[in-house]
Amino acid sequence: MKFRLKTTCCMLALMALLYSAGGSTLISVTFQNSLLQEKRAAKESYRTILNTLQVVNSLDDWNDEKDISKTLEQLSAQDAFGAALQLHSQTETLYSKGTLAAHFVNLTGQIDTTHLACTIFSTPEAYYYLQLSGSFYIEKDIYYLDAAYDISSIYQARRQQQEIYQKIFLILSAACACFSYVLAFFLTRPLACLSKASREIACGNYDYRSSIRSSDEVGAVSRDFDLMADHLQTSIQELKEAMERQNQFIGNFTHELKTPMTSIIGYADLLRSQSLSREDEAEAATYIFSEGKRLERLSLKLLDIFVSKQKSCTLAKASPAEIIHLLAGHLKYGLIQEQIILEYSCEEGWCMLDTDFFGSLLVNLIENARKALPAGGVISIRSAMTAEGCRVQVSDNGRGIPKEALAHITEAFYRVDKSRSRAQGGAGLGLTLCAEIAKMHNGTISFESEEGRGTTVTADLKGGRA
Repeated sequence: MKFRLKTTCCMLALMALLYSAGGSTLISVTFQNSLLQEKRAAKESYRTILNTLQVVNSLDDWNDEKDISKTLEQLSAQDAFGAALQLHSQTETLYSKGTLAAHFVNLTGQIDTTHLACTIFSTPEAYYYLQLSGSFYIEKDIYYLDAAYDISSIYQARRQQQEIYQKIFLILSAACACFSYVLAFFLTRPLACLSKASREIACGNYDYRSSIRSSDEVGAVSRDFDLMADHLQTSIQELKEAMERQNQFIGNFTHELKTPMTSIIGYADLLRSQSLSREDEAEAATYIFSEGKRLERLSLKLLDIFVSKQKSCTLAKASPAEIIHLLAGHLKYGLIQEQIILEYSCEEGWCMLDTDFFGSLLVNLIENARKALPAGGVISIRSAMTAEGCRVQVSDNGRGIPKEALAHITEAFYRVDKSRSRAQGGAGLGLTLCAEIAKMHNGTISFESEEGRGTTVTADLKGGRA
């Protein structure tokens, strides 16, 4: 059963319960009040008869029962004294008016001269009567007087009220059912929207939203649902992008392996299957060696990236200036042979660094700058201390990077100039490793470049001050 039908049934049952209790109570109270008023009026009339009999007896002594019967006949001629009267002693009936006397209940055991007995009886014709019974003395004899008063109108009024109540109950039940269903429909409509949104998302429509605008609990659930859907869509998009990057990585890696492996296999097969001159053998061996070294560099770069992603960064107190001075001293002589000048300016200070990864970061940035420089170029290294660690900038005055390539240069195997990078032994992994190292230090890496004027790479490392 749907929730809106359950709500309708509950409201209908509640209405029926409350209306039944209220209506039954009202009818019962009205009936009892009316019956109580009739009893009071009947008792007054009955006492009037008794008082009249006693007054007459005191003024005119009755010689026998016929005198009493005659007096009662004169009194009963007045309609105010009830529908029936019956006078009897303990042994015989002395006077009876009306056919209702046959229905009188014997109440002699419940009365005395100071108390009245009261009961209600009905006839086969469904008429109801109030019977009052009392006793009085004439000389030393006790007599009993029964009187019946018609109270059928009270019961008839109750039946009419019950019939009206039933009709009104049916009308109200129908109206309540319609109103409850309409109300439940509008109350549960947001839930239906939420259900539809969940089905749409389950079917792959991740852009669908419930978009329920209300300030109640259902609106709060809707907002939470839409927020969850946003996070889910973002996560799925990120997963798709990660899969695309992974597929691209595998394709690029396969491509990087294919070229040197083809050359190595070709020259190895040439050496194995043919007799070559010493010069050709030396050339083939040299090519195999260079391509093998290239594969070695590629594997080492991939290993460094893997380690940087898996290894937890161990930060220790270190001086960026000392590391840069030491590293520049090792590299500047090789750069001088390529007619490249290495400059560095470092601010003294201490911060928390992983010295091995920090050195790898510098080497890769300098190596990328070297590949972008012609003979006579300049590489500048500058470091400064910050509140959260240090900032390192590596600049060159080389050929620069196109603006459309800046967003992709940290992707694995991405190269701005593929032919030049491959010729220089690059695999497009250096800046990927640099980005991972910056992330390990809770930092970032950014690039500023202008074609024909050079590039500046800034690494903000936020491992903390020492």
